[in-house]
This record gives sequence, structure tokens and C-alpha cells, in this order.
Amino acid sequence: MPPRALSTFRLPRRALPSVVLATLLLTVTGIQLARPAVPLAAPATEAARTVTGDPAGRAERDGGAGRAEPVRAAGESVMQIVSHPDDDLFFMNPDLSQSVRTGHSLTSVYLTAGEADGVNSFRGGANEGVPLPAPDKVRYAEARQNGIRAAYAEMATGDRTSPWQRSAIRTDGGGWAELNTLKARPEVSLVWVQLHEAGASAADRPRSLHGLWDGRVETLESELSSGTPVQEDFAYTRDQVVRTITGLLQRFQPTHVRMLDPTNGREATARMLPDHQDHMYGARFAQLALTEYARSGGHPHFTVQNYLGYLNGSLPHVLGPDAVREKLHTLKTYAWTDYPANYCDAEAGCGDRKVAGRPTGPGWVYGIRHSRNTSTSWLQSGAREGELWAFSVLDTRLAVWHRAPGAGAGSQPAWTGPALLGGTGLDSGVTSAKLPDGRIALFGTRTAFDGPAGYRRDVVTAVQSAVGGSFGPWQSLGMPHAAHAPGSLDISAPAVTVDREGRATVYLRDGGHGLSSRAQLSGGGWAPWQALGGRQVFGDPTAAVDSGGRGYVFAQTLTSTVVWTQDAPGAPLRGPVPAALPSTPLPPTVLEDGDGVRLYFREPGSGEVRAVRFAAGSSAGAVPAAAPAGAVADLGGRAGHGAVSAAGGLLAARDGSGRLGTAELPAPGTGAAPRWARGGFLFGGAPAATTDAAGRPSVAAVALDGRLHWSDGGTAAWQPVGPAPVTTRPAPPVR
Repeated sequence: MPPRALSTFRLPRRALPSVVLATLLLTVTGIQLARPAVPLAAPATEAARTVTGDPAGRAERDGGAGRAEPVRAAGESVMQIVSHPDDDLFFMNPDLSQSVRTGHSLTSVYLTAGEADGVNSFRGGANEGVPLPAPDKVRYAEARQNGIRAAYAEMATGDRTSPWQRSAIRTDGGGWAELNTLKARPEVSLVWVQLHEAGASAADRPRSLHGLWDGRVETLESELSSGTPVQEDFAYTRDQVVRTITGLLQRFQPTHVRMLDPTNGREATARMLPDHQDHMYGARFAQLALTEYARSGGHPHFTVQNYLGYLNGSLPHVLGPDAVREKLHTLKTYAWTDYPANYCDAEAGCGDRKVAGRPTGPGWVYGIRHSRNTSTSWLQSGAREGELWAFSVLDTRLAVWHRAPGAGAGSQPAWTGPALLGGTGLDSGVTSAKLPDGRIALFGTRTAFDGPAGYRRDVVTAVQSAVGGSFGPWQSLGMPHAAHAPGSLDISAPAVTVDREGRATVYLRDGGHGLSSRAQLSGGGWAPWQALGGRQVFGDPTAAVDSGGRGYVFAQTLTSTVVWTQDAPGAPLRGPVPAALPSTPLPPTVLEDGDGVRLYFREPGSGEVRAVRFAAGSSAGAVPAAAPAGAVADLGGRAGHGAVSAAGGLLAARDGSGRLGTAELPAPGTGAAPRWARGGFLFGGAPAATTDAAGRPSVAAVALDGRLHWSDGGTAAWQPVGPAPVTTRPAPPVR
């Protein structure tokens, strides 16, 4: 790549005097404006070149440089790491907009420039009455940046032209990145790493994050936008990309990280869209950086939430009309749908015209899906009255909280934790199960990075040494297929049942998108993995055992919920068969209900909570315990998304504001609808509910600040465990 010249910055004429002045200042101070793209071996001293000026924050540069001093802030700090401009708007909203509204810190990191083919027009755009523009990758990259800045400014302030401060900052990978800070809301920032994108979803493109991860290329070059204050091309090795992301984590110190799924997507399955290779391999770079960052000290605890990418558009819609309307409005702002009105006064354009042709995407605007961390079983009762255990993943390690027994009326429960156990690399989401002797068994999945191109996952379990005691080391249960077999990595979180003898059976959506299981033997060992069938299964399965000891396993396909059942305890599972339910956005939460099970799920298109009772049926499969359609109960809620938790007559679910809604079920036969109360915090993953040894319900969630929040009832106050985290966050460079 040739040296980058100053002439590549296409600026409005009114900015030229400032450009001339900035050029003179940079010449006097000896800052080099052009340099060949070469691998950069070591981090450099941070410097910043600031951009000020028009509402789009585009182009006027001054010669000011200096290190940004940190400021300290208490509470949550969210970082989103994505590959392209718009991955956040399509796949992480409305979680994104809800975080923006809190006033807490939020930073979005874009790994590639998103330059694509450089044509800023949707297919058929020539029908607008103007010819298609000529390809111009640097200007198209700038237009996408302008669209993102407008979308974030509008979400944060209501004004898409609210100005940004733009700076070039040194990265720990040795190159440069562009930092944008919203002047009216300086806790909102964007970071543009500006690496070359693959330019195709699945085609063989070695010059990409995919090729760099696999070692097919030694370095990946930058692709700088036409308006960026970054003035030097660079190229990163695989390790330098990881160091760059790790340095950004150290700079912003998030308590919650959002990223796409690093193993999502299968090309060969009918009707299942592959995810973009940049999405998957950008997420793997982020995942490796998070594992490295977790090993360092001096940062607040953090949680990680993964999101489904392209496949989200093929699944049942979940968002209600209001959420869809708001999400679509943000996407239209990004897409510059009022073209050719040049409200941002930028020659490159004010947004992404490729999205303007279909701002809904192929159904992406109608849904949002957490692809991991959907278990609702991570809160368990202890052996004594008032005793509770909670489990999550912090800093990619198992986190354990414990509430001491004796929390009777008028007493203040004493929580301890989080205690971080085991090594790093644990994937988000923990499933727990109570054994007949009162001990608790934990299950999850783990990712390991072996060698330059190695990437391996397995299912793991850990069990308490005694009732109320410590947990033993993680034991690997392997995977249904060889760890490095094609497609084997796209596995679910495990679902678990425990029989009357205390033997656990683990159920897993395998890499072939069927269901597999592994059963514990009477001696404590484990039988080999067994295929249970199913096609086009996605998401995490859920499972439970009824009072008669019969097991039920539910999973979701593109068109229905399916179920496997046992005719008697210990009998083979039969299925899958359709479960006489509407297509649901997620597999249901399933709990014991006498000689059957009760399912809690979301209604497609509204996100409201529904419930129905099931029992094992005849050879035809599982059937509703009450055949009439009226057997499905409407439990209300506020049109949220994600899994629903229930215990002891208490419901918990994310509502339309992103906060945790709770409700107490009315007495049977009254015909009354549950009355939902809203919590005061945003949270990651799914809520969990349980009853203690005395039968009193409790509900908990892990907030975006990384703390456990809990309540003893639908109207009781939420209480956090531990003080709010304090992060060290850099202030914007001085203008």
C-alpha cells in the first residue's frame, strides 16, 4: 500500500484554511504525515491529534497533542466490539439504546473500516434518478462513520447533528485508531480501528480477519477513511490485533462487553444463513483479547454477552411494535434515508446508502438474541433456611456468591462473593443442578486457544465436595464431535437433568444442529456422547424432570418448538416431536409441575410472557395436559426479550425498557392477571429465581456493572452485593 498523503482527506471548502494551518503546525512540530504500511512491533507512547469543527465532527484538525488524563467513574461501563459499522445497530439494539439512555459510559469499537466495494448505493440505486457512484472505498468508509455518529448522537441527545470530538490515538498494537467523543454526552465514545474488511460474507478472502486468524496472511493492513484524523497507514499481525483490543479494554475498563458469537453460523444447512466471516473472526479476536485482559489485574470485574448475527433474521420475531419502530428509526438515520439532503455537509455522504434500500435488513430489525448466557438455573437454594448460591461468569472465570443461612423475617441476609474459581476461558452462562444429597453441580462450556490458529471448545462440569462446601476442579466432558472437526464448534450451552439416583445427563445442541447427550454412570464416570436426532435445532435446549422422574427436553427449530420425552424414569428419550406451541423466540424455561412440566416462553411479535403445562403423552409424543387452546396462559409483561424465570409463584423477565420486571402469580382460579413491577437496573444474560429451604422465593440478576442484584419478592427492593465498581476511564483529549 502506498504512503497515505494529506490529499486523501476530502474536506469541505470552508475547512481549507484550518487544514492549511494544521499542515503548517504539523510540519513545524515534525509529525510525519505519511508512512508506508509496515507491521508495528511494539506499543508506542500515546499521542492525540484532535479534530473539531462542524456537527458531523469531520475534518478540521489542529496541532494540539497530549496524553488524555483518566477520570474515575462509579457504576457500569459498557464496551461493544464489532467488526463493521451497523453490526451494533442491527444485532445489539435495543440493548444498545437502553444503555445509551442510562448516562453511564458506553464505547463502541469497530475493527474494520467496512469499506466493502466502495459503492455507497443500494442495489438498484440507479433508479433514484442518478447514476450509481463510482467505487470509492475511503469515502464509503467515511460515509458509514458519519451515519454511525449521527445514529449515536440521535440516540443520546435527540439531535443527529450533535457534534463529536475526533482524535487519533496510539494503540497498544503500535498503530493508530480514531477516537470519537460526543461533546454533549462525553461518556459516549466510538473507536475506529480501521482494518481492511473481507468484503464478502463467506467467499475465500485471505486478506481479512479470517485469513489473519488462520495464519494465511502474516499481516492485515489498515483501510483509512477519507475523513479520519489518522494520517499513517499501518499493518497488524495477529498478535498486534489482540494487543490493540486488549489496550482498548485497559483504557475504557468495561464492566460489560457485547460482541457477536465467535462460533455462530452453518453454511450447509438449508434455510440457515451463514454469519459473516468478519463477524465470527472479529469476535474470536475479541474473545482472545478478553481472555488475556482477564489475566491482568487492576480492572473491575466484567461480564460478556454474545449476540446472534445473520441467523436472527430467519427466526421468529420477538420485539414489540414500539421497539421495532425505534430500532428502525435509528437504522434509517444511519442509512441516510433523506438523501440527497447533505445535513452533515460531507462530500463523502451522511450515511450508508446500501442499508437505505432495506433498513430492516432480512428481518434483523424485528429481533435481538443473546446467543449465550440464557440459562435461568444459576440461582440455587442451600440446605438451610435462607441459604442461597448464585453462579455466573466474571472475567471469563466462574464467579460464586453465597448467602448465609438464617435470613428470617427482620434479619439482613449476609452475602459473600464473588469468589472467582478455576482458570480463564469460561464461556458466558452457567447451568446448575441440585443433586439428591443437596450438593450442587455446575455445567458450562469453555474455550481454549491452542497455538497460532488453534481454537477449541468443550463442555465442563464441577461439583461441590460436600453440601455447602467448595467446588472441585472443572472436569471436561469433551464434545459430541472431534474438537477440530468442521462445524463442531457451534455448540449450545448444556441443559441438565438429574435422576433419583443422582446421575446427571447433559443435553447439547451439537455442531450438526441436532441434539446430543452424555449420561453419567452409576460409578461416577460418563458414557460416550449419544446422538438424539433433530434437525435445524438452534439456541440452548432446556430440560426438567417431573415428579414421576420422567425427563423432558425442549429445543427450538426455525419453525417450531420440539420436545423429547421419557415414558418412564430411565427409559430412552423419544422424539423430537412438535410441542403444540406457537413458534417461540427462544426455547422455553421448563420447570417441574406435578406429573408434568410447566413452560414459560415469549409470544412472537410482542415479547409478552406466556405459560402452558405439558405432560408426557402417548406414543404420539408430548401433548398439552389440557388440550384446548385456552390452556396457554397470558402472563403479560412489558414486551421484552430473553428468557423468563419462575419459582414459588414469582416471575422474572426483561421488560421492554431492558430492566428486570417481576410479578407474583395470582391465586389459581381468580382469573386475575399478574401485576408486573420494574427493577431499576439493566442486566446481562437471563434472570434466575428459586425458593429456599423454607419455600420463600428469591430472584437475582447480574447487572451491567458486574454486581449481583437480588430481591426476596416481586415488590421487595433490589439489593446489590458489594460496592459499585470504580473504573479508570480516559477523559477526552483537551481541545
